[in-house]
Amino acid sequence: MTDSIFVGGGGPGYGTAQSLLLKYGNRHGLIAGATGTGKTVTLQILAEGFSAAGVPVFMADVKGDLSGVGAAGSTGQKLNEAFQKRAATIGLDLQYRTFPVTFWDIWGQNGHPIRATVAEMGPLLLARMLELNDTQEGVLNVAFRLADEEQLPILDLKDLQALLVFVSEHADEISKRYGLVSATSIAAIQRQLLVLENQGAVAMFGEPALDLADLMRLDANGAGMINLLSAEKLMLNPQLYATFLLWLLSELFETLPEVGDPDRPKLVFFFDEAHLLFTDAPKALISKVEQVARLIRSKGVGVYFISQNPADIPEVILGQLGNRVQHGLRAFTPKDQKDLTQAAQTYRPNPAFDTAKAIQEVGTGEAVTSFLQDKGVPGVVERTLIRPPSSQLGPIDPAARQAIVAASPMGAKYNTPIDRDSAYERLQARAQQAASQAAQAAPPPPPPGAAPQAPQPTTYSHARQIGGGAIGATRVQPAARAPASRSDSLTEAFAKSFVRQIGTRSGQAVVRGILGGLFGR
Repeated sequence: MTDSIFVGGGGPGYGTAQSLLLKYGNRHGLIAGATGTGKTVTLQILAEGFSAAGVPVFMADVKGDLSGVGAAGSTGQKLNEAFQKRAATIGLDLQYRTFPVTFWDIWGQNGHPIRATVAEMGPLLLARMLELNDTQEGVLNVAFRLADEEQLPILDLKDLQALLVFVSEHADEISKRYGLVSATSIAAIQRQLLVLENQGAVAMFGEPALDLADLMRLDANGAGMINLLSAEKLMLNPQLYATFLLWLLSELFETLPEVGDPDRPKLVFFFDEAHLLFTDAPKALISKVEQVARLIRSKGVGVYFISQNPADIPEVILGQLGNRVQHGLRAFTPKDQKDLTQAAQTYRPNPAFDTAKAIQEVGTGEAVTSFLQDKGVPGVVERTLIRPPSSQLGPIDPAARQAIVAASPMGAKYNTPIDRDSAYERLQARAQQAASQAAQAAPPPPPPGAAPQAPQPTTYSHARQIGGGAIGATRVQPAARAPASRSDSLTEAFAKSFVRQIGTRSGQAVVRGILGGLFGR
């Protein structure tokens, strides 16, 4: 098995052959360039190279043209003659082949469903997904805290919606324990959840949740599985796309053990349209992404950002990307020229040419490249002809895709959703029990013609405790009468509104999301 991935080579006016050393594959990387300059092909050949070396890959297919990795290239392809000419120029023996691929799709249409529980997503990322302000995010944190202390697992959106109804009904009492919880903030969160639901994100949350081990499989021949997430529909909501991939990256960070410096990565994660991750992101979130990028390499995970311009990536993160493929940039405006100059300055200069000029001149399928060399030293920048892919360029036939999906063992595990006992069901059960007890405790109606009974004085029992704080007092009638049917206890009061809003389900206990620990929540 090879110890490097051949990326491209030289020709007249070009530099030496360029390869990515597998032992530095977890040092992260960047693929940048304007639209139409060849970023997708570079992404495809790197995925092929890692897979052939026994390294699993995860990448999002944002344009729908990466599914060709599941089929071998062919001499019948329209571009075959150009591919063979390019291969001869750079000294490559081009052999067409297929690669093992697993197709995933949040909506389960073009692949196996991929889900996370709301608890795993955690309040910080969920707040970003919902575009909440600081006050609304604080209320969401209160809801998550209350769910933990009350043993109300939040697995899907309906669990969270039921929990917010619970918090809304008792905002005054809960505020005394956790700080101000306003009805306005709760309503804002509920509206954003409705928007998320209308966008079809209900399918994203629930069980069975993704087992990260299923992204790190090898096929029978030892090739790494290429996990391809169908993201054409997901990209219609860029915030949803970026937050979901950030959650997945964070789960890898929290779950995988330390491995030091392996001879090859355990997994490579390609983050296409990476600028969406950082657009309008708060500084605290960017800081955490930097932390993940800096530390996750010790878990054996390589992260490769794909974007149109290196300026899309914050400098603190850009400085950690050791393997770089820079396709052409066009400098039409003063800002473009500034970005071009900054991009050129991030490379180790080559005395043979001007880097900034080369970045403007390289054509489609060409790039300015720099890969880490021995001892992790950045290589001198080179002009490179990118090699052709071994798999099919462009999407495969939908029938062929569905055949791959049908043959995958992941279908039996993920295709059928599971609905366990969770917050939705437990709150409903409480409400129904309270309503039943209230109905049984109600005094029988007086016989016809009987004189009305004078009202009796009321006393109060010990308040019910939630999370260590008194959330409500239970009104108790004197012994001469049956217990009051209109008790103001927390559970009974909640029953009056909750029974009208909730149906039935089944689920499991809350496990605090990975992000709860990662982001200090």
